[in-house]
Amino acid sequence: MNSTNIHLQSLIEEKKWKALRLEIIDRDPIEVANIIDEASLADAIIVFRLLTREQAKETFQYLSYDKQEYIIEGLAKNVNKLSDLLNDLDPDDRTAFFEELPGQITQRLIQLLSPEERKIATRLLGYPEDSIGRLMTPEFVAVKPHFTIAQTLNHIREYGRNSETLNVIYVVDHHWKLIDDIKIRTILLAKPEQTISELMDNHYVSLSAFDDQEVAIRVFQDQDRIAIPVTDTEGLLLGIITIDDVMDVVEEETTEDFHKFGAFQDAIDNPLKAKVSFLYKKRIFWLTALIFMNIFSGAAIAHFQTTIQSVISLLFFLPLLIASGGNAGAQAATLTIRSLAVGDVESKDWLHLVGKEFLVSLLLGITMALGVSLIASFRAPDIIAVVAITMTLTVMVGSLIGLLLPFIFTRLKMDPASASAPLITSVADISGVLIYFTVARWILGL
Repeated sequence: MNSTNIHLQSLIEEKKWKALRLEIIDRDPIEVANIIDEASLADAIIVFRLLTREQAKETFQYLSYDKQEYIIEGLAKNVNKLSDLLNDLDPDDRTAFFEELPGQITQRLIQLLSPEERKIATRLLGYPEDSIGRLMTPEFVAVKPHFTIAQTLNHIREYGRNSETLNVIYVVDHHWKLIDDIKIRTILLAKPEQTISELMDNHYVSLSAFDDQEVAIRVFQDQDRIAIPVTDTEGLLLGIITIDDVMDVVEEETTEDFHKFGAFQDAIDNPLKAKVSFLYKKRIFWLTALIFMNIFSGAAIAHFQTTIQSVISLLFFLPLLIASGGNAGAQAATLTIRSLAVGDVESKDWLHLVGKEFLVSLLLGITMALGVSLIASFRAPDIIAVVAITMTLTVMVGSLIGLLLPFIFTRLKMDPASASAPLITSVADISGVLIYFTVARWILGL
């Protein structure tokens, strides 16, 4: 111990608190922490109270855990000062301290935090990233079994102002172990002299802070509840999770699932930070593969070279017909991918959807055939039938392909969004050429 510390220790022993405060006001937090650690428990609390608010914040993190715990206990009578200290602590330091405490003490200390700091503390309490512990709030009202209804109502008036919900009041034992929950309606209709224990049925639903958030979704789906209590591994009541929190999770997971169907999830999440190599790898395979596939389109056109030479006007409608098939397919694929992503349909529904899509695409094809026939009547009246029939068939084929490909890729554990669109285009090109010129040969007798 150096001479300075000896001097400070002597001031503590002599109870010269004013002089001590002047001496430590500008001291390094680590040095002050060492002084407090070496002091007796009673003196440690006094010295800590001498510190400024900023000094207390910086010094607390360097104290031994035993001293931290004792100081918290010592400040318990001064709620305002304890609240200031807990709110001022850096979130990671505060969380590290909370993690060492028993669950019931942590829960009580969390109540002293501001709403913003409470939210941060709850999220950082060491629970797994996607656990219910990250979602729970300590803002609830709990009572003891021996409380009368009159006492309970007074308790609610005093502590219920900041509660997340008052629809349900939770019952805990003297260790803060959850033993029941009671609807506020039951309490309001009970006689003032009745006790909480008389209203208990010992039937309640709770969640573990370590459960996955998807568990909460399923429980809320099965239970008609506004909120569900959250406990630790020993059954101690830590907080509650509300239906609002769960709905936020549902929305997040729906969005996440939808993104998973696109090959660019990372890019969607943060497009500016997506690496060029990442984008390249996600796109190059299918684009390269489809280059070779598109060769078949050229081969098909070459195969019908004689037909084209016989009726040159067929070339005028070729791009339009092929594009229509591709557009119909892309539209059907987009609707299917979205439905799969949000859970509206499952892989087992494919056959039912094929039947429905057949009828829808037939109606779409006929409608579009009427439109293109009107154009053909001015441009090439002799091939109106060819164009109309081809339009109907290409739209139907494109739509059915667009519907089926997402199901196929999903079954193969492949990304349907990155492959479906370009593949549909290539398949529509090839099938459109084959259908068009085959129909032309048949109708025109070529």
